[in-house]
Amino acid sequence: MPKVLVVDDSLSVRKVVERALAGRRIDVVEAASGSAARELIERESPDLIVCDVIMPDHDGGEICAFVKSHPRLAGTPVLLMSGIVDDSVRERAARVRADDILFKPFATGDLVERVERLLPPRASSAAELAPPRSSAREAAAVPAPSADRELGSILRRFTAMDGVQWAVLADREGIVLEATEGAAIDAGIGGAFSACLAEASQGLGRELGRGAVTSMIVEFEKGTVVVWNVVGATALLAVGLRESSALGKVRYYARKALAELVHAL
Repeated sequence: MPKVLVVDDSLSVRKVVERALAGRRIDVVEAASGSAARELIERESPDLIVCDVIMPDHDGGEICAFVKSHPRLAGTPVLLMSGIVDDSVRERAARVRADDILFKPFATGDLVERVERLLPPRASSAAELAPPRSSAREAAAVPAPSADRELGSILRRFTAMDGVQWAVLADREGIVLEATEGAAIDAGIGGAFSACLAEASQGLGRELGRGAVTSMIVEFEKGTVVVWNVVGATALLAVGLRESSALGKVRYYARKALAELVHAL
């Protein structure tokens, strides 16, 4: 079974990666700091390292350089994650010989595609990465990860309502945790939109002396977006409406669904 080390000081990012790779027969180990990552790299010898660029101690570039100069593990691929998209990040990644860069916020599908591409052939054989392709009945018997299934089920209840186009659950950095399929917008855009509004609204609430903002309704020329920017301590919920008449139903259901979402996270 291939082993992937995820290095990020954000717990939510680590859980997003772990959840994205769940059910793909990939062993995920996690580190919250650069120093912890170096210890795990020596001890676990992962097949792939997914590492954030900005870390509180050793940054992603240092971790990558450590791996590429290691006498035993120099061939281990490193996928860097960065919330900053500019030439300096790309140049640094090239200098430390990173194998790829994934810019935040990212869609989980993009993450999985890069992980599968970078895993060495011995670790990423079809038999390891995907459930065996047998009969449809056997394939249906393979259970999906329970947390993903529960989150997806909760979000699909929104889109089952008339006038609702999409629903996205993201963390406060805009990284998508779960989204409804076939949405009218890219899930990454919905996550980034939610994070941007949440950050601005929290500051506004403090300035007005009203405390933390718990929900928000944004109206555009061609539609309404309802943003519940508090789902527990770390997540954000955004729902896109095609028709404003659905607003009452969505607000009512969201109040009931928040506790379920917190539990599923």
